[in-house]
Amino acid sequence: MNDYGTMSGFGMGFGWIIPVVFILTLIYFINYLLKSDLSAKEILDKKYANGELNEQEYRVKKEALRS
Repeated sequence: MNDYGTMSGFGMGFGWIIPVVFILTLIYFINYLLKSDLSAKEILDKKYANGELNEQEYRVKKEALRS
């Protein structure tokens, strides 16, 4: 006879939880990475505010976004 103890059936019954949690976590992180909350205009404004663009570059790029 095979006597694996009282916990042998418990582990088999809930063995599906780990793959499901893994897949849901993977979907969450892929969605998080692909989602962009900022529009192009907001990114441009942020770069200008941080000093990454001078006024002329900002105006040229802003005008390009409008067209």
